[in-house]
Amino acid sequence: MDLKVEARNVELRKGWQKKIDEEKEKLVRHFANFVLHLRVSIEATTGHKEGGYELKLVATVPQDTVVVSRKGGNVGPLLVEAFDVLYLQLKEIVRKKRQQETAPEAAVQDGTQQGVIRKVSPFESYGFIVSPDEREIYFHENALKDVKIDELTEGDSVMYAESMGDKGPQASWVRMSR
Repeated sequence: MDLKVEARNVELRKGWQKKIDEEKEKLVRHFANFVLHLRVSIEATTGHKEGGYELKLVATVPQDTVVVSRKGGNVGPLLVEAFDVLYLQLKEIVRKKRQQETAPEAAVQDGTQQGVIRKVSPFESYGFIVSPDEREIYFHENALKDVKIDELTEGDSVMYAESMGDKGPQASWVRMSR
């Protein structure tokens, strides 16, 4: 992880640098290869009565940037609070990323997909569904659930489970989308 520490209008103290290094090591331990860059900016602000500070953490992660900003009178507690907030935000990003990665797998595991009826031949007892990836999936009248083949029309949205038949992909069951 690339770390950059900036101090504006104030000299960087050894205690602050030590705390930043400790927090960096924690980030590396908990979010190995996830946090790409971390910038810590400490600025003395003249707007506060007691000569306060503004602390900003900017963490770059794949496809996102996390910014934590805190203001106060003492840098030590600001560092602790800002890094705590950063950890929480990074945990949430990782959780959402894992959720997005597992959601498509869950749909594939139970085989449920959504498609659109492309062709129906009620007299021959079969039809075709267009899958989301533009493939044609064959279905037989016996695969229909809660609907009869003569009730289906081209363009109807359906849910189905795909399996491999003798002549290619086919739907093991078909149900109208709700």
